[in-house]
Amino acid sequence: MTKDLERMKYLAHLLNEASRAYYAQDREIMSNFEYDRLYDELDALEKKTGVTLAGSPTAHVGYEAVDELPKEAHEAPMLSLDKTKSREDLRDWLQGKEGILSWKLDGLTVVLTYREGRLEKAVTRGNGEVGEVVTNNARTFKGLPLQIAFQGELVLRGEAVISYPDFEKVNAQMKEGEAKYKNPRNLCSGSVRQLNNQVTAERNVHLIAFTLVRAQGVDFANSRERQYAFLEEQGFEVVERRRVTPDTIEEAIRDFEKRIETYEIPSDGLVLTYEDIAYGESLGRTAKFPRHSIAFKWQDELRETTLREIEWSPSRTGLINPVAIFEPVELEGTTVSRASVHNISILRGLKLGIGDRITVYKANMIIPQIAENLTGSDTVQIPKVCPVCGGAAQIRQEGDAQFLYCTNESCDAKKVKAFALFVSRDAMNIDGLSEMTLEKFLGRGFLHSFADLYHLDRYRQEITAMEGFGEKSYQNLQAGIEKSRNTTLPRVIYALGIANIGVANAKMLCRHFGYDIRALMGAGQEELSAIEGVGEVIARAFTDYMGNEKNIRTIEELLGELTIEVPQVNQDEMNLTGKSFCITGSLNHYASRSDLKELIEQKGGRVTGSVTSKTECLINNDAASTSSKNKKAKELQVPILTEEEFMEKYLQ
Repeated sequence: MTKDLERMKYLAHLLNEASRAYYAQDREIMSNFEYDRLYDELDALEKKTGVTLAGSPTAHVGYEAVDELPKEAHEAPMLSLDKTKSREDLRDWLQGKEGILSWKLDGLTVVLTYREGRLEKAVTRGNGEVGEVVTNNARTFKGLPLQIAFQGELVLRGEAVISYPDFEKVNAQMKEGEAKYKNPRNLCSGSVRQLNNQVTAERNVHLIAFTLVRAQGVDFANSRERQYAFLEEQGFEVVERRRVTPDTIEEAIRDFEKRIETYEIPSDGLVLTYEDIAYGESLGRTAKFPRHSIAFKWQDELRETTLREIEWSPSRTGLINPVAIFEPVELEGTTVSRASVHNISILRGLKLGIGDRITVYKANMIIPQIAENLTGSDTVQIPKVCPVCGGAAQIRQEGDAQFLYCTNESCDAKKVKAFALFVSRDAMNIDGLSEMTLEKFLGRGFLHSFADLYHLDRYRQEITAMEGFGEKSYQNLQAGIEKSRNTTLPRVIYALGIANIGVANAKMLCRHFGYDIRALMGAGQEELSAIEGVGEVIARAFTDYMGNEKNIRTIEELLGELTIEVPQVNQDEMNLTGKSFCITGSLNHYASRSDLKELIEQKGGRVTGSVTSKTECLINNDAASTSSKNKKAKELQVPILTEEEFMEKYLQ
């Protein structure tokens, strides 16, 4: 029993790390095949022991809501569906009853609320308990009516998706050298959660309804199909479906399966739901899944091939990623010959060796992955030097996984990636400098430090003579560089590429130190760690960076080139310093919760996504609401104030 529990703890931690990376950060640290295998092992151990540990991925799903968008708790937890890959299981699950079989769409789930015929609110699924409010973005979704005939309260769930043709179009429009999106789900996730809904609109996000939660006062005669028909009557694009019985379900599955290769909407399986609403609801739910529906996942198409080599690909941070190169095989209608192995731990776990026979598949029919090594020679040698610069390579333990890093700070690969970050949109925002162009400039010796970007005029003749460049391109580049000279401190801090310092963290640090770069540069680790929301890891990364003389020279050189706009801070108006607030529900005096959040932050306060004992007050115009935030505030005796009460008390 003790051994099983230890294994469960290890699996839960590992799977949660993988989920966090996949859903919140749009990156992968293990293959879907490996995730499913470990998940099934954990599930089996939980059944065997009768124990489900707190935080187990079998008990919660989804990504954690990020800070850039307002957060809101769901009325009830949004559970995931139990799953099977067996057609016989689906037939037996029906228990002789009629069901509805539909596509399981692979995008981002959104909960939509309509009142008086108008879209009032759109909230992402988030972690199942708390989602992000994306109402403005939802208004740009294709297939989503902004006004409907039904005037009562209507709540439904839909999947925001981007079609394969639109996904390919967005990738094709990316500038040369820019990292392309891995799959439509990642692109859709980023598009739905944009701060600027113009970007969402340009990405052609579609909303496909798949569940009606509530329609005030409407009798659907206990029929799920009537609910779907009602949604279609209101103008919604509803998921494609078929009514099935135990005798017809396998034929229906085969029909869906035949069309998956040509279906333009990403799908990773099917969903089976009881047509009889009351019967499905009467079955209740487990701690993990509702019993009215079940998911069917496609059996992955496996192909056997031979491993040719492991390619080692360096990045800006020095991380050297292993990529498997194998004999080309046909998978899901395309030829594939490469698959990321993600890290050293996965590489070693697969026991790879050149010439090994391996099986490969496409996760969700999209991303090539290694499923299994049939030979297991375990002969791949991990390089001791960086393949780009020849500097020493070092294996580092990060959590439960090992990664390979180049230790040479002057590595050319690091330089290219570092400059690419520096000129990116959220950093110095300089157009016309793709990774390929930066690589050429670095190779010709035009660039050694970031400040050199502001002196490219020294090389005007050489640049205008370069392939792909001319006088007009040069002038456009120079205009972009000159424009970037006027900037803000958070952009500069983010542009430096300090480990763990993203856009949000850069803003938070600059705000805390009153946009005083000297105070920020001189801050100690203990002082930084004490800032709420920073913590030891970020503090250590920041002080390590500032403790390097070369980095200080880089900053000093930059300061000589830039004009940094400093927000005007009136200390008399910083009356919210040290106070934390939480905002929920709709507002009357502010266009959005983001506007109120910005005002609070300008006055030195902080806005958090949840209510804690440190919360000054919860701002909610509906004090009688039974939302989880209201309940938590009452439990902790945190005041619940309306907008007017908050403004009167804190903004006078």
